[in-house]
Amino acid sequence: MTTELRGGRGRFARAWSAAAVCALALTGCSAQAVADGSGGTGVGPDGKAAATGTADPTGTARPKPSATPLKSLTGAHINIIDGQTVGVGMPISVTFDHPIPVAERADVERQLKVTADAEGSWGWVRDHNLADGGRVDFRPRVYWKPGTAVTVRAGAGITRHFTVGRSLVATVDVRTHFMTVETAGSSRRVPITAGAPGMDTWNGTMVVSDKAARVFMNSQSVGYGDAYAGYYYYAVHLTTSGTYLHQNPKANTYGGRQNVTHGCVGLATGGPAKRFYDEVVPGDVVKVVGSRDTVAVGNGYGDWNLSWDQWRAASALD
Repeated sequence: MTTELRGGRGRFARAWSAAAVCALALTGCSAQAVADGSGGTGVGPDGKAAATGTADPTGTARPKPSATPLKSLTGAHINIIDGQTVGVGMPISVTFDHPIPVAERADVERQLKVTADAEGSWGWVRDHNLADGGRVDFRPRVYWKPGTAVTVRAGAGITRHFTVGRSLVATVDVRTHFMTVETAGSSRRVPITAGAPGMDTWNGTMVVSDKAARVFMNSQSVGYGDAYAGYYYYAVHLTTSGTYLHQNPKANTYGGRQNVTHGCVGLATGGPAKRFYDEVVPGDVVKVVGSRDTVAVGNGYGDWNLSWDQWRAASALD
């Protein structure tokens, strides 16, 4: 049954803002998306992966966010464009050019409406790159059902439609050094290498925000001296702080055996890395298990790291 609610929570609720393609507004790291490259991992000053660079016009970077604001919520932007197909983990995320005061957040939620056959709730998220009050997300109680059609409305005349595609959930086990990819009723295991001790890959559930055929990563920009600087291929973006799942020549030797990266998840050159890159879309789920610190909710799309009760409590509405 399709249910339509304004504000509040329930079997589907509210909507939001202007177009911005999946996650560029959230990614935050200055990764360079270009046509092709080599392989490797980046790491931020917190010991997690990071990347830096500038845009290359020959590349396959994600589309840029639209500047169109919500008519009744000046400076608001949405992470999904009209007509997009997303993975089952994609939250609806609205960011604002200015922080929304606590006293006004319930009113903002009441202007947001989502229509779909799902139970969900809005929740205010402290974004990795924004002040408190700069972002509110809508997350269903469980992953979206494949094939779900979603309509988002916000303010006066702002409407967006998107569709949930097939399910893809990849589970990275840093203890066994393998990733299990489950999609369309099939499952396969892929050797990986994750963050070395002291540079551990974030634990927890992450959602693909975007991907690029190659990304330039420079260790100097994140306080690691001359450890690395170069292009790395088939880069699937997982966190704002710069965690990627991508091709890494070290995985040719250490994949399935040992964790040796600076925090990213590395796949072997050639087939394994390209196959995963080709099949993932924004909104697909990557879960890391067996690691240490859990990724923060606002470091990319970390909404799924909260329980349903915790998520509902993040709404400004009773």
